[in-house]
Amino acid sequence: MATLLDADRIRIDVGGTPAIDGLSLVTTGDHVLVLGAPRALAEAACGVRPVVHGVLRLAGESPAAALEAGSVAGSTGDAPMPPKWTVREYVTWSARMIGSSRSEAKGLAADAITWMKLGELADTRLARAPMVVRRATAIAAALATSAPTIVLDDPLADLSDAEARTLARVLSRALDDRASIVFAPRMDLASPIALHADEAIMLSASSVVAQGPPAEVAARDRTYALRVEGDSASFARQVVERGGRVDGAARAMIVTLGELNTRDLLSIALASNAVILELRPVAAGLA
Repeated sequence: MATLLDADRIRIDVGGTPAIDGLSLVTTGDHVLVLGAPRALAEAACGVRPVVHGVLRLAGESPAAALEAGSVAGSTGDAPMPPKWTVREYVTWSARMIGSSRSEAKGLAADAITWMKLGELADTRLARAPMVVRRATAIAAALATSAPTIVLDDPLADLSDAEARTLARVLSRALDDRASIVFAPRMDLASPIALHADEAIMLSASSVVAQGPPAEVAARDRTYALRVEGDSASFARQVVERGGRVDGAARAMIVTLGELNTRDLLSIALASNAVILELRPVAAGLA
């Protein structure tokens, strides 16, 4: 299988301002959880926002090519749905859009509706459906395309705890036989989505600050992502001299504290004529 998601120094603008600038990453898993990324990255992966510079690939192709070829299907945000359509009509329409015959589309839709546990709600009009049902319907529509890779943007956003747990459990089972990329600001390590993932990638601004199995990323509770202005070289040297570890530099610095604490980092910055602009625990998005 081709690498599920990779990027080479990509830039993505929102309103003319870079939301991501210079991000490079390569995934290694088949079920990938991307945490802390600007929404623009999920939108670009779903083919609804252009990449201004660099190369973004899904399963070896540009998002537009992958979506057109049917090798990838995605759901980003809460897109407007025809209010008079039912759940079944919406999911069937998605299957028809890939060129399936009427009978084939009905079968694909029926399977997707079953996977997302929407059978009893299949004839509910979308105007009357609660948010969690509309969210599940959008995911079912992606599944109904038969695409081998599914990309989802924050599928649990704004749901109650009970709704999020239920949808996460259903979704993780539905994605079991598909490759998947799930974007979210953060995720509970005990969520079925996190448990189903074989790789988690933590982003800060345009940098990867942690990558690996979700449990290993979550365990990095003494590792911080920093943005440092001023004499960052002196700052990094003093951190290492006092038993810490430093990877990267200046605006993309990763510090593992060792015997230090965050108050020590502030005193080291003061002593080295540096200013810490951002100090964020790497595991903050997965706990």
